[in-house]
Amino acid sequence: MTRFNINNLSSIFWVLLLASSTVLLSGCGREMRDLEDYAEQVKSREPPGIDPIPEVKPYQSFKYQTSSARNPFDASIFEAKIVQNIRKTNSTISPDPNRTPEFLENFPLDTLRMVGTLEQRGTLWALVQTPEKTIQRISNGNYIGQNNGKVLNVSDAGIKLEEIIPDGFGGWRKRDGAVALSE
Repeated sequence: MTRFNINNLSSIFWVLLLASSTVLLSGCGREMRDLEDYAEQVKSREPPGIDPIPEVKPYQSFKYQTSSARNPFDASIFEAKIVQNIRKTNSTISPDPNRTPEFLENFPLDTLRMVGTLEQRGTLWALVQTPEKTIQRISNGNYIGQNNGKVLNVSDAGIKLEEIIPDGFGGWRKRDGAVALSE
């Protein structure tokens, strides 16, 4: 059996290191003629043209002088219009505070999809899918959406409803709405 001596391993290591260094350093020769030729070729190119600096137009200032005109920041004009609109508000339109809200009033109208109709005992029902993917049925007189939307008509094409929304002046107004049958 052959025994390896540590000195033998050390000398083998040094020989391998010297051989690999020689091979690696042989690629770092002084022959860089192709690189020098390319550098000369790049230097001999004509530089691209530079566009001239555009002429700067002198700034003409404008002074706002309107002592006779109304102040656009004067709130009294807007207050008068608000008071005028409040007087025009129709107090007969308002949601019924005593009505029990229905399930489909928990969802915004644009998140509900009509997926079909069902006729049962002469009543046409609309099948409405909620964002939670449950199907609910509604008919004329039911409520849908978050703006007190009362169903006026159910057809094969969609649902027509009337919403009661705030008018922004402390009153209410009616707005027509619809949910079309989804494809």
